[in-house]
Amino acid sequence: MDPVFAHQVAEIEHHLRQIAGVVRRRGRMLLDQHQITPPQFDALLILDRNGDLTIGDLSSRLYLAYSTTTDLVDRLERSGFVARERDQADRRVVRVRLLQKGADIIERVLDARRAYLAGVLESLSHSERSEILRALDLLNDKISGD
Repeated sequence: MDPVFAHQVAEIEHHLRQIAGVVRRRGRMLLDQHQITPPQFDALLILDRNGDLTIGDLSSRLYLAYSTTTDLVDRLERSGFVARERDQADRRVVRVRLLQKGADIIERVLDARRAYLAGVLESLSHSERSEILRALDLLNDKISGD
């Protein structure tokens, strides 16, 4: 590998890791304020994007064991964020449905994340923000295409 290219790859990977770490720490602080764990929030996001899911489907999308997902859904249900409902077509199937309280916490957390990011980005010019967005879109397209 060309040394200049190798250095660029290392620098890009380093910056992505640093940014991801800051976002993760900041995200955990926001979730702590709402008394919800990162896996619980991930489950709410998945339900919001995909609609009602069985625990098996949810556990595969979360990359968690079925029993772990069952416990997670139990806690979300006790908090009033989700409900278990029997499938109308097959009463043996139980689906997890996002409730309004769950949708509301998603919006509050995402609004807080966006406000934080806006505060970071407001010192940049429009063209600098556009350049960052273009580069991130390009990288995302390349990574997602694999």
